[in-house]
Formats: sequence, C-alpha cells, structure tokens
Amino acid sequence: MNDMELITDFYFFLLSVIFISLSGVMMPGPVFAVTVAKGYRNKIAGTLIALGHGLIEFPLMFLIYFGFTWFFAYNTAQRVISFIGGLILIYMGVQTFRSQKKTSEDYEDSGHSSFVAGALTTSANPYFFIWWATIGAALITKALAFGFIGFLLFAVTHWSCDLLWDTFISVTVFKSRRFWTKRVHNIIFGFCFVVLIGFGAWFIISALL
Repeated sequence: MNDMELITDFYFFLLSVIFISLSGVMMPGPVFAVTVAKGYRNKIAGTLIALGHGLIEFPLMFLIYFGFTWFFAYNTAQRVISFIGGLILIYMGVQTFRSQKKTSEDYEDSGHSSFVAGALTTSANPYFFIWWATIGAALITKALAFGFIGFLLFAVTHWSCDLLWDTFISVTVFKSRRFWTKRVHNIIFGFCFVVLIGFGAWFIISALL
C-alpha cells in the first residue's frame, strides 16, 4: 500500500469514527440529561462536561490501547460499576429535582460543578465501559494500523464529537431559556430527573440480578 492509499484509508477511517461516535453521543442518556440541566444556567456547561467526560475517556482509551480490555469483561467488575454508578446517578437526579424551582438568577452553575458532573455521569455508566470494551476496542484495533499517531488522532476525533455535541446542547438550551414558560421549564427538568433516576435504577437492578 502506497502513502496516498494509506492517507485515503485513514481519512475514511476517521469519517467512520465520526459517524459511529455521533450515533452514540446523540443518544439521550445521563450525560445528555445533565448537559441540559447544567446548560440552563451556564452556556459553556457542555464544554466543561465534555472535558470531565474526557478525564475518564482518554485514560480508558490508553488502557485499551495497551490491552486492558479484559478487566471490563469480568462480570464482577461490571456489577460493581453498575451498582455504584446507579447510586451516583440517582443522587444526581435528586439534586436536579431540588434545583428545578431555581432560576438562573437564583443559582448560577459553577464550571467546577459541570466538569465534575461530566466525569461522574461518564464513570457511573457501565455501558460506557462496555461500549469501549467492544465497539471502541474494535475501532482502536483499526487505528493501530496507522501507528501511534493514528491512534492519537482517532482519540481526539472521537472526543471532539462529544465536545461539539455537548457544547451545542448547552449553548442551545442557554440561549433558548428566555422563551421557556414555567410549564416548559418543569417538563424539561422533569425529563432530566426521570432520565437520571431511570438509568440509575436500571443500573442497580442490573447489578443485583
């Protein structure tokens, strides 16, 4: 394979990474819910949440790169992550419910809070680790064909999808909040509460069964 074919293959690989990554990123889940809740009070909350997400995701990608996918295959590890993660999500859901009646003037979300929320919702989701141990590991294996630089570009490209989507969500929510009626506010925050509590309960039940 000549250099031009290698470059072409790499571009097509990165394009597939973007589509596969966005298909997961855009699915409603705990990170999406907390991005909406935090974005109501801070337009850059999505960026900070993505940074918190990256705090967990980048080390995980390197662990998989060095061959540590076996850990996440253990049933005990999956159950522990599910149970603890479920408790964390339920706690965050309760905190979201408590802040529901507060307006942006009553309570401004801190950058630290959003960053921590990104890290917590990521580490609390066992299916995030399972995705990386399966689909993510397959993508990393493909990236290895392009060397370590190819792996680094893959990692940055994948995380950039999280960054762009989460930032888009928080900015959109923040800019549109002035049009929200009280009913819309309650419905959206109620949705965030239900998502966090629902996933939390699901993870705990999955760990105990």
